[in-house]
Amino acid sequence: MRRRKTTMIISLAVAAAALGILITGLVVVPPAVAAAAAAPVSGGANALGLGLLAAAIATGAAAIGAGYAVGLVGSAAIGALAEKPELLGRALILVGLAEGIAIYGVLMSVLILNRI
Repeated sequence: MRRRKTTMIISLAVAAAALGILITGLVVVPPAVAAAAAAPVSGGANALGLGLLAAAIATGAAAIGAGYAVGLVGSAAIGALAEKPELLGRALILVGLAEGIAIYGVLMSVLILNRI
């Protein structure tokens, strides 16, 4: 029973992280893409396409890395909390650091979109 509960909590944490990334992608990226598409392209027609591809790769790779990191750190944190409940603060900090990877990817894509 305990193992099933732990797996459910980890799945919910990863789903919440993915939902946060999806919402950020829907709110941050479309206005930047619209502004980039309306602006004159200085490097030719391929510059806009390659810039958008680079932004998508930055966000996607960071999201995959963050999901993997949150899965590993979250399962280890829950295992540690089962033995020592006083480690809750440290566990939350470590999971937050793992989630920060996705935020860095979104920041990089915004910087890329501002350059094209």
